[in-house]
Amino acid sequence: MRLINRRPDRGTSLLLAMLPFVLVVIAYVLGSAERLAENPADKLLPSLSTLAETIGRVAFVADERTGNYMLWADTLASLERLIIALALSTAIALVLGMLIGLLPLLNSFLAPFVAIISMVPPLALLPILFIVMGLGEASKIALIVIGVSPFLTRDLAMRVQELPKEQIIKAETLGASTWQIALRVVLPQILPRLIDALRLSLGPAFLFLIAAEAIASDSGLGYRIFLVRRYLAMDVILPYVAWITLLSVAMDFGLARLRDKAFPWFGGAR
Repeated sequence: MRLINRRPDRGTSLLLAMLPFVLVVIAYVLGSAERLAENPADKLLPSLSTLAETIGRVAFVADERTGNYMLWADTLASLERLIIALALSTAIALVLGMLIGLLPLLNSFLAPFVAIISMVPPLALLPILFIVMGLGEASKIALIVIGVSPFLTRDLAMRVQELPKEQIIKAETLGASTWQIALRVVLPQILPRLIDALRLSLGPAFLFLIAAEAIASDSGLGYRIFLVRRYLAMDVILPYVAWITLLSVAMDFGLARLRDKAFPWFGGAR
C-alpha cells in the first residue's frame, strides 16, 4: 500500500499527536538537568519542580502588596482587552465584508483602501496610538482592532464573492431586495466562515495584546512577562507563555464547537 493511502486508526492518531509534546518535555528535562548539574543557580532552564512551585505561588497565593492572585488578575485584565477588541473587530468585519463583497460600488470604493490598510504593520502604529490615544485601555484595544479587522474584512469579502451567483439571481427573481439578499441569503452562509477567520486571528490578536501590555500597562499577561524578564525569572515566564498558549487553544476549540453547533451543515458543505 502506498504511504499516501495509509491512515492511522484513532489510537495511533492520538499517540502521534501526543508524541511531539512528549519529545519536547523530555528534551527540556534533559537540558534542564544538564545545566543545573553544571550550575545549580542556573535560571535559564528551571527544573519541573521549580516550575510547579512557581505556578502554585502565582496562581494560589495572594500577593502581599495588592492582595490579588497574580496569574488570575493578569489573565482577567488581558482577556477583557482581548474580548472587547475581537468583538469590535468582528462587528467591523461583518459589516464591511458583506458590503464590499456584495455591492460592486462599495467594492470599488473600499476594497483598495482596506487592502492597503491590511498591509500596514500594526506594531509600527503603536507609538502613534499611544501619542494620540494615551497609554490607557483604548490604545491597546485599538491596536488589536487595527491588526485584526482588516484581515477579517478581506477574508469575509472574498467569502461573499465566492458564493454561487445563482443564489443571488434566484433571490432577485423572487423579488428580494438588496437587504433581504444580504440578511437571508448571504449572512447565514458567511457566519461560519467568519468564525473560522476569527479562529485564525487569535494568534495575531494575542501578539498585539502582549506587545501593547509589554510597553505600557500595569497589569496583564504581557506586562508580567516583560516585568520579570529583568530578573531572568524563567520560572515565571515559561508558565505564563504556556498559559497564554492554553488560553488560545481553548478559545480556538470553543469557537470551533460554536460553529459546529450553530451551523451543523457547514462541515458537509466543506
